[in-house]
Amino acid sequence: MIHPTAIIHPGAQHGANCEIGPYCVIGRHVTLGDGCRLLSHVVIDGQTTLGRENEIFPFSSIGLKTQDLKWKGGTPRTEIGDHNTFREYVTIHSATSDGETTIVGSHNHILAYCHIAHNCTLGNHIIMSNVGTLAGHVTVEDHAIVGGLAAVHQFCRIGKSAIIGGCSKVVQDVPRFMMADGNPAQIRTINKVGLERNNMSEEAQAALKNAYKILFREGLTISNALTRIEAELSPLPEIKQLVEFTRASERGISK
Repeated sequence: MIHPTAIIHPGAQHGANCEIGPYCVIGRHVTLGDGCRLLSHVVIDGQTTLGRENEIFPFSSIGLKTQDLKWKGGTPRTEIGDHNTFREYVTIHSATSDGETTIVGSHNHILAYCHIAHNCTLGNHIIMSNVGTLAGHVTVEDHAIVGGLAAVHQFCRIGKSAIIGGCSKVVQDVPRFMMADGNPAQIRTINKVGLERNNMSEEAQAALKNAYKILFREGLTISNALTRIEAELSPLPEIKQLVEFTRASERGISK
């Protein structure tokens, strides 16, 4: 299952049934879980751990030194979960500072030429379309979608089940369950198709639609809009999650 042209450091670890294809390079401190498949020309280095059954396509690069000019050495880490797909030319960089970690969860689909920079944290079941780009310290929550050629500014957060349109420039947080699009990105409406695909109830979708109108269409300050949402709408879990995410924003939310 290991091609003779692959270069694997003796200190690297790989689990059972891993397939490591031609011209792959695996560094000393890399750990691959069972069933990982590296097609060819894949480079994995640094303090990097991958879970089970990840599929990595040619010319991807994972765990290498950050592009952040603040890098001073040490042992920053990269940790990746299970059942992810990384298509051609994906780059995922290690964290910047000693002891910090870039994290990618499980069941994510990262398409060709995507970039995940230092100290990013991705959850589960995320889709990043071709050439989607995350700057440093970006957080992307579960079931979010980043459109093709979209760019997300450092320290932004992309909320659960949110979607970013293709070619968008995201400079502030995108709240949970919302659709953002434009340059700079603005919130257009709720991510109705995504919510339906994730089996959200009609009651919750209707409540989120009302919350969207209060938050983005009535000219209120964020704090006043959140107070009104809490006072007027049913305390459904989805409404609480939207309010919690928005209230915790440090960069502000895209409007």
